[in-house]
Amino acid sequence: MRTTCRRDGDGWVLNGEKKWIGNSTFSDFTVIWARDEETDEVRGFVVEAGTPGYRVEKIMGKIALRMVENGHIYLEDCRVADEFRLHATRGWDTVSDVLGLARSGVAWQGVGCAMGAYELALAYAQERRQFGKRIGEFQLIQNHLVLMLGDVTAMLGMVMRLSHLADEGGLVDAQASLAKVHTAARCRDVVARAREIFGGNGILLEYGVAKHFVDTEAIYSYEGTNEINTLVVGRAITGLSAFV
Repeated sequence: MRTTCRRDGDGWVLNGEKKWIGNSTFSDFTVIWARDEETDEVRGFVVEAGTPGYRVEKIMGKIALRMVENGHIYLEDCRVADEFRLHATRGWDTVSDVLGLARSGVAWQGVGCAMGAYELALAYAQERRQFGKRIGEFQLIQNHLVLMLGDVTAMLGMVMRLSHLADEGGLVDAQASLAKVHTAARCRDVVARAREIFGGNGILLEYGVAKHFVDTEAIYSYEGTNEINTLVVGRAITGLSAFV
């Protein structure tokens, strides 16, 4: 939140950077959060593509979530009219609400990634033959599948409850962070087991599980790393902040 805004006549001037903003490379409008230089209050602005002082560079070389074009936004004396300020913004509280819903969405994404990996692994175990048997007939393979299914089922129950809380208007930051921490970690484990069931074929793109394997790394890290989300939950349950 080091991006700043300052009032200048009938408009605002923005300066700073934003990294990893999804689809900002081709969006017509982008929401920018910035701190007021005078009051330190967080404000929101809608910036139109092509506005002088606003430019975006596509982040290249990603191995995960390649369907999303992430951009690095640069704001250099970017001027926007006051009508493009989000007037209903309640400072950091609004940003926090956005983060909570976004983290809930990523928690669901972790469930979807894990489910996809489980379904691929189950189908493969029922068809792939080794040593004269389908590999699903081996005890260790069944053990992997059972543990994966248990994780997926638990994850699904958690995010369903999370969505119910959001619908009821009762979702709080720590709940979203806990779901994100848990589903991202469990997704990592489920996808690793799926890749293991595929053996060497698991690193080949044609079998599909490799895509889940790399995507889970992005899920684990974005919308707040698991370490940061852990501290959000830790503060909520102890009443003590461990943030430095």
